[in-house]
Amino acid sequence: MNNQNRIFYGWWVALVASLTLFLTVGAFYYALPFLYVAIVESMGITRSQVTAGFFIGFMIIAPPFGILAGTIIDRVGAREVIRIGIWFVGLALLLMGGVTKLWQYYTLCIIIVVGYVLSGPIPNQVLIANWFRMKRGQAMGYVYFGLGLGGVVSTIATPWLIEQYGWRRATQVLGAAILIALVPLVHWVTRSAPHNLGLSPDGAPPPAENAGDSSSRSMTLGQAARTRNFWLLLGGTCLTLFVIGTVIDHLVFLLKDNGYTQTQAGRVMRTLLISSLAGRALVGYLADRYSKKNVMATCYLMLALAVPILFRFPDSTAVWTFALTFGFFMGADYMLIPLLTAECFGLASLGKLLAVIIMGYSVGQFLGPRVAAQIFDSLGSYDYAWWMVTAAGILGALAIYSISPGPDIKTNA
Repeated sequence: MNNQNRIFYGWWVALVASLTLFLTVGAFYYALPFLYVAIVESMGITRSQVTAGFFIGFMIIAPPFGILAGTIIDRVGAREVIRIGIWFVGLALLLMGGVTKLWQYYTLCIIIVVGYVLSGPIPNQVLIANWFRMKRGQAMGYVYFGLGLGGVVSTIATPWLIEQYGWRRATQVLGAAILIALVPLVHWVTRSAPHNLGLSPDGAPPPAENAGDSSSRSMTLGQAARTRNFWLLLGGTCLTLFVIGTVIDHLVFLLKDNGYTQTQAGRVMRTLLISSLAGRALVGYLADRYSKKNVMATCYLMLALAVPILFRFPDSTAVWTFALTFGFFMGADYMLIPLLTAECFGLASLGKLLAVIIMGYSVGQFLGPRVAAQIFDSLGSYDYAWWMVTAAGILGALAIYSISPGPDIKTNA
């Protein structure tokens, strides 16, 4: 009888996953725009150079490590992979505070990318997909709420730390926080799947027939790669993360070019991320009740249509309207990708599938800022970059809308 009143252990796993994404992804990724500005000013490098480190990491290093991580996750579980990744990110950030040469900065960027692959979205998405079935969308929404909250806190803490102590100390504080908070929690709380504790997904006995569950109709990576759905999902997410990556990495630069102070730019970024929290909470609910691909395509389209608000009408009202709109629909993005992937292809090879998809969209996520930086360095303006970003977002929405999950699973089962 006591079991009926006990919190399902999967929610504790989700809480730690949320904190992991809070620190290793949210707090770090949304600190980058502020760090970039400070590093450019401190080291005397260009915008292209400061964004090149993570671009190199995600283009060259991340794909093989992503496939390796996905394979290990599918074989031994996500917990061990996350534990290793935490050390990569934390130690690299601690060392970042001591760089004096560009090659040192690039090396540490690459190490952080490896840690991101091992402790970020790939293993945590698989973790939640394994622990939850009926409440998968809700649980993923809570976990990605942590990522967004990390971004909100980062927009407050990072500018303050940079102003008070410099960007070097700011990276060291984040690195120490990651190691101190996450190493013990992941070790003591996280478990890769409910069967490790003799439990079932959602805390309820599995149904007698699993015909309605995507895990009973799972595809291998090879089978999935031969479907139209796979390439539409990969292409659509890559194009949309091209949009998100470009906007996030260059928003502070754009605002400062238009007369905003670092503090004012931080408020805009913070508003965007607070709005994203609302998006994560609402869309997780919708994804459990309506067509996941239609919800995802709608969010992608709205992201694309929000971008022109920012660069065509750069007054204060437009900037805040953009922040609220773009933030809300951005919040839905990351959490919908694993939900639609699991619905289309099942759970058996979800680690490898998400590794390929996330590595694919990470190319877009870091290629976009790189291209935008080169456009700005060449022309002194972002105008062409923003039109390119808008077109990419519309194409990404069309690709996701064209997915048809049901037929592909049935014909390939």
